[in-house]
Amino acid sequence: MGVSDILAAIDQEIAQLQQARALLSGGVAPVAKRKAGRPRKTAAVTVPAAKPAKKKKRNLSPEGRKRIAEAVKKRWAAQKAAASK
Repeated sequence: MGVSDILAAIDQEIAQLQQARALLSGGVAPVAKRKAGRPRKTAAVTVPAAKPAKKKKRNLSPEGRKRIAEAVKKRWAAQKAAASK
């Protein structure tokens, strides 16, 4: 366990104790502040859940692929014409 993991655990415990104190004193519990960035992994998160169903791969038809290619070529031609002016 690294120092940052220990500090994160301590911060979490402090937040829980502050909420418990607020509940016991009859006040409103302070809202826990979230740090910027991606949350750290915890032991509960690392437990693998049931595997989700695989998404079906979407395929383009040859006609669709041809339409996209023609549209891209038309767009490039328009950009090239505009750039040469």
